[in-house]
Amino acid sequence: MIRIRMGLALLFGTVGGSCQAQPLDVGRAKSSIDRILDGIYPDLFRLYADIHAHPELGFHETRTAAILAGQMRSIGFTVTEHVGGTGVVAIFRNGAGPTTMVRTELDALPMEEKTGLPYASREHADFNGQPSFVAHACGHDVHMASWVGTARALMAMKDRWHGTLMFIAQPAEESVSGARAMLKDGLFERFPKPDYGFALHTGPYAYGHVLYRPGVLTSNVDSFLITFKGRGGHGSSPDKAIDPVLIASRFVVDVQSVVSQEKPPQQAGVITVGAIHGGTAGNIIPDEVTVRGTIRDYDPEARAKLVAGLRRVALAEASMAGAPQPDIQVIDAANSVVNDADLAERTGAVFRQAFGPAAELKPDRIAASEDYSEFVQAGIPHSLFFEIGIYDPKLVEAARAGGLPLPFNHSPYYAPSPEPSIRTGVQAMTLAVLNLLSR
Repeated sequence: MIRIRMGLALLFGTVGGSCQAQPLDVGRAKSSIDRILDGIYPDLFRLYADIHAHPELGFHETRTAAILAGQMRSIGFTVTEHVGGTGVVAIFRNGAGPTTMVRTELDALPMEEKTGLPYASREHADFNGQPSFVAHACGHDVHMASWVGTARALMAMKDRWHGTLMFIAQPAEESVSGARAMLKDGLFERFPKPDYGFALHTGPYAYGHVLYRPGVLTSNVDSFLITFKGRGGHGSSPDKAIDPVLIASRFVVDVQSVVSQEKPPQQAGVITVGAIHGGTAGNIIPDEVTVRGTIRDYDPEARAKLVAGLRRVALAEASMAGAPQPDIQVIDAANSVVNDADLAERTGAVFRQAFGPAAELKPDRIAASEDYSEFVQAGIPHSLFFEIGIYDPKLVEAARAGGLPLPFNHSPYYAPSPEPSIRTGVQAMTLAVLNLLSR
């Protein structure tokens, strides 16, 4: 009986009922992925250009979600839509083995695209009660095309791996609220809880490059909405009014002293005011002004000081003007994404074999934030969030030589090169999953 059990273990790679992945032949796997990509890339580009030209805001990604759901059904996944609003969950079971989650985002940004691309967005939508352009200026369209491409590549290679694939398309990443919505809707109760999780993001680096980092990758973020109240009046008689525009203006300047004077200088942190709304005409002092922004940091101590300082400055500005107390809302939006060190090294070793010097250990944390952290904190034991480059290397070198920054994420001029950025995304993500599930 012992000999039989040992023989079965050697044959199926199982000991004690658990499947053991075999070392991945990276060169052979990458060659296979490249051959698959040669056949499917035209489809992936059409998908990318369509999504890019028809972006949708968070929790309104109905068209985008339906397209991705249809793509996944067509290749054999079991698909559930409307998870957490517009979220999509696609499951494929291929024998015993770990469950591996791959996430993409669905949403775009409330801004005008100025790239001049033939498939540039001219879409409009309502945002916070105001008409706005909509654009994919953060690379989510590349993420979605890579997500579908990875699923297609893994399905074409399903004789080489075992386990369960859990591909999720998340709404409302830009407002860092979509991940919580999916979890609240029972993501990890209605579907398998992943043993591993992966996500990728584009960045203003040379295309063909893959960047990864163990430990803390992104910042904590808190969003704030402050309504400063005044007393409306005629612009000719400010003495008979209390001007909330002036109060808000002072706040925008003075709140930066919290960053420079109260937070320990060794700890990173930033307070950004991104929107001020108030008033209707130049000769009318309004009753109130709203200020929206974000607080970003990596350390709990810095986070507490910045939030407390922001509240105190807002109250002080109103008090100094003799105005009513402002309404202050600070929302804990997302925590830092923390990459599993062992998985980062294990996957990084595969990236180094596959991409050579273009696989880079990222030295610095990212100041931006990501609600992918919600999935990790909900119980994924091993997770890696990595980046891929999207610009022509010659353009990157010219920008460095000239000391000029390339258009960054959320710029109206952010214009990824689809080829080979999508190809790199599919290669990297497919290899990362295969490295865990290969027979």
